[in-house]
Amino acid sequence: MDYLIIKVNQKMNNLPQKNRFFKTVKIMLQKSLFMFFLLFFSVNSSAEIVKNIETATLSGGCFRCIESDFEKLHGDINVILGYIEGHTLNPTYQQVSAGNSAHIEAAIISYDSDKLSYSRILDYFWEHIDPTNDKRQFCDFGPQYHPAIFYQNDQQQQLAIESTKQIDNNKPFSAPLEVELIKASKFYPAQDYHQIYYKKNPYRYKFYRYSCGRDARVAKLWGKH
Repeated sequence: MDYLIIKVNQKMNNLPQKNRFFKTVKIMLQKSLFMFFLLFFSVNSSAEIVKNIETATLSGGCFRCIESDFEKLHGDINVILGYIEGHTLNPTYQQVSAGNSAHIEAAIISYDSDKLSYSRILDYFWEHIDPTNDKRQFCDFGPQYHPAIFYQNDQQQQLAIESTKQIDNNKPFSAPLEVELIKASKFYPAQDYHQIYYKKNPYRYKFYRYSCGRDARVAKLWGKH
């Protein structure tokens, strides 16, 4: 870059004073136009990205595991953990995990709809939970771990119904599906401590996941991924 600047300055110095002035004006105009178009396309690109972001709300046992699983899926995934349903305002993790607030541990998955479809999100979800038990998920017992798809509009509801039928017709096990389809209600984000827990506390997370038997059960139901 420094070399190019030196060469331009040498050429400018060899020009007559008048020509040098117009040359300078021309370069300034070109730079201004370049910056304008750069800014214009940057703003429009950002708006396009925001416009194409959609969300899915799902529960399938420990929400930290849902986050860990979904962040392995390609497609500009972002996951927020929290609590849904229930009757307590701003519930704490202790209230939810004790089953006192009637909330369910859940995750909102944001994704780029140009790269992933809602149906693909659901397909991935099914194969990372135990859909045969609505009273527990792996080693976690209680209604707070109830597996469910929380649809946000009529389109998501219809796609969830179709997905459930497709899984029911093609599942590699005989047990009936126990995943509930529920209209999404108020979602309370969990405390920061729980967000990306699997990265903040990798050893604790891996020990919990292994001892809980999540991957072993999923492999038994769906086969190895």
